[in-house]
Amino acid sequence: MVLSKFNLEGKVAIVTGSGRGLGKAMAVSLAQAGADVVVTARSFDQVRETSQEIEKLGRKCLPVKTDVTNSDDVDDLIRKTLDHFGGIDILINNVGMAIVKDLMNTSPEEWQRQVDTNLTSVYLCCRAAGKHMLEKGRGKVVNVATVAGVRGKWQMSGYGASKAGVIQLTKTLAIEWARYNVMVNCIVPGIFYTSATKSVLDNDKMREIRVRKVPLKRYGMPEDVGPLAVFLSSEASDFITGAVIPIDGGELAKL
Repeated sequence: MVLSKFNLEGKVAIVTGSGRGLGKAMAVSLAQAGADVVVTARSFDQVRETSQEIEKLGRKCLPVKTDVTNSDDVDDLIRKTLDHFGGIDILINNVGMAIVKDLMNTSPEEWQRQVDTNLTSVYLCCRAAGKHMLEKGRGKVVNVATVAGVRGKWQMSGYGASKAGVIQLTKTLAIEWARYNVMVNCIVPGIFYTSATKSVLDNDKMREIRVRKVPLKRYGMPEDVGPLAVFLSSEASDFITGAVIPIDGGELAKL
């Protein structure tokens, strides 16, 4: 009875940035829970690989090359999803990037690139997919931020500010869309082993310094985030909206 609340059979999910890392792990986890999935990234080769993995699970998958900072691309993504599957039940906004520089050495172009990738993409995808969720009177949106969006991190002003915007956008949309039975929540990952962090975590000294900040004394693996994504996409979280949920080994719990 309880486990049936996590079942996503009959649901259609879009996962942005799902060619690798956390996005791919979440897309595969949703498929394992029964959803059909639209996987999207700027690299078609990457999402094609994710799609093949999902199809091996017996689920339907549509890979779409998309630049989620471009409104025309996002509209095309939604149109292809509706044409292929007939609806949208779940949207996971996972795209993100960081330029590690102090503020004085961050150019206006570098600042804008982070804002567009990390925050504007969420606005565009929520607006485009949300139109159909609001009309249907049902939907789940999961945005992905970072611990740097909650607390200050050295040389991450653009990344932290844009991801903090994702957290605030999540809360605002949760309030605006509650009347339509659309839940909007935010996952806040800490340090995870991905292609973006590989150079740090493969270095013994740097790994020890970074993991020292985590009470559980380890970094996360992409598969750690999948069950949380399934929970927030399923009926099991129907009374949760506007939540900001860390998945960080306890890092944000520290003073």
